[in-house]
Amino acid sequence: MEPVRSAIIGGGFIGHVHARAVLANAGRLVTVYDAKPEVSQALVSTLRADRVVASYESVLADADVNLVHVCTPNHLHFPMAMAAIDAGKHVICEKPLAVTSDEARALRDAADAAGVVAAVPFVYRFYASIRDARARVTGNELGDLRLLHGHYLQDWLLGESDNNWRVEPQLGGASRAFGDIGVHWCDLLEFVSGQRIARLNARAATTQRRKNAAGELVDVATEDLVSFIFETESGVVGNAVVSQVSAGRPNEVVLNIDGARSAISFNQMMPDSLWIGARAQNSIVWRGTSAASTAAQAYVNIPSGHPQGYQDAFNFFYRDVCLAIQGENVDGLPTFEDGLRAAQLTEAVMKSAATRDWQEVPA
Repeated sequence: MEPVRSAIIGGGFIGHVHARAVLANAGRLVTVYDAKPEVSQALVSTLRADRVVASYESVLADADVNLVHVCTPNHLHFPMAMAAIDAGKHVICEKPLAVTSDEARALRDAADAAGVVAAVPFVYRFYASIRDARARVTGNELGDLRLLHGHYLQDWLLGESDNNWRVEPQLGGASRAFGDIGVHWCDLLEFVSGQRIARLNARAATTQRRKNAAGELVDVATEDLVSFIFETESGVVGNAVVSQVSAGRPNEVVLNIDGARSAISFNQMMPDSLWIGARAQNSIVWRGTSAASTAAQAYVNIPSGHPQGYQDAFNFFYRDVCLAIQGENVDGLPTFEDGLRAAQLTEAVMKSAATRDWQEVPA
């Protein structure tokens, strides 16, 4: 079957991750575009693209492109993804899908109406150990679920000199820590457990001022950390902590699900293993071994003992997007519906933090 023909918009870190996923799946990277012409030119050789274009509009007009990857700052996601849908292109849009739930809903509805594949890279779903965990929950190995808990911790904004466009609400949106990484944790929780967060009570904090380009300390309008408790639609309780200022945690995603018979724990910094807890004995199930569930095998590309990581998970995500474009029914592909869900959770968290009260999350 003819390979999917991609165009990547945005030449930062995540744009390179997308490009490597295209190449790993024998896809064709037709073109790349970045707002800075010198970056666009450098990307052609770095990402092995066929050509560079001078504008986003040129990407949309290119009949050779059938999948657009939106890897730009957050405030551009909505107009660029909508323009791609209007041009009849399939779309992968980085999260957050949009900076408001109204915009996210409009994108979801437009993609549905156009009949295009529209995906959001909630790529932690694509670790084999996560598919193993999900299979154990759906197979009722844990028994009735009693507690859902965990965290997503980073330290890249720990110092006052650490700064980024994501800190600015006009570029990144009103929420930073939760909108950027907290939504990943919630998506993972709901995907693995099958439980949907129905209501939550959150607290948010900004820990310090940051230096601007002139070296002056200025106030920060977006949160550095969020702590919240929640209850699911079926009454299971839980809690989570999200932070971008936790020293020594470059990217630690931990998901714990405690059931009546046993518990499971996944740590993204040790992604080849799944901890299984029981009263009699704890155990570790290694990715790719006979102890892992059958559902996990589709997300194994090298033998056990040879570590897989984040890029491998992203490669599997892109593979499944391509399969969906080719008409296959793909289990667990995160779509614009999931992007809308993330936007709704973000708004509930921010409203709860502002009112210091419980907030309902739309069903």
